Amino acid sequence: MDLNKAIQSRKSVRKFTSEKPDWRDIIECIDSARYAPLAGEIPTLKFILISDKEKIKMISEASQQDFISEAHYVVAVVSKPDLTIKSFGERGEIYARQQAGASIQNFLLSLEEKKLATCWIGYFVEKQIKELLKIPDNANVEAIFPIGYEMRKQKISKKPSLDSCLFFDKFGNKKMSGTKRLDV
Repeated sequence: MDLNKAIQSRKSVRKFTSEKPDWRDIIECIDSARYAPLAGEIPTLKFILISDKEKIKMISEASQQDFISEAHYVVAVVSKPDLTIKSFGERGEIYARQQAGASIQNFLLSLEEKKLATCWIGYFVEKQIKELLKIPDNANVEAIFPIGYEMRKQKISKKPSLDSCLFFDKFGNKKMSGTKRLDV
C-alpha cells in the first residue's frame, strides 16, 4: 500500500465483523513500531497482545466503551520511561511519550496496510488495566487498541485543512516570507 494512501485512509473503527484476524498479522504490525525514533536509543515501549475474551470484556468495562468487547484481539501499549528519565531528567518523560506516539503511528499504519481496523482508546481507568494485565507501577498505559475487521466501510472523517494548521516562522503567521510569485 502507498504510504500516503495509508495515512489518508486510516480511521477509527468501532464496529467489527465476527471474522477473527490472524494474530501473526498483528505481531507484524507491532514489529513495525520498533522502527520509530528513540530518544538516546533507549527503547521504552512494550506491547501486550490480549486474546482472552474475559480480559477483553474487562478492558471494555475499564474503558467504558462496549464496542471493545466485540474485538477478537486488543493491544495495550505500555511505556516504561525509567531509563529515559534517568538519562534526560524530567524531559525523559516527555521523550518517552513522544516515542510512544511515533511508535503507535507506525503500528496504526501497518494495521491499515493489512486491512485491519482499530480505534485509539486513550480513556480508561489505568489502575484497572494495570491490575488486569499485571503491569508494574513504574509503567504507563499509553493506549488500548481493539483490533478486528471493519464491519462496513465508513466514510473517512473530515480532517482539518492544511491552511488551518500551518504557520511560517512564528505561530499565527500564515504567509511564507521571502517568497516571490513566479509567473510562468
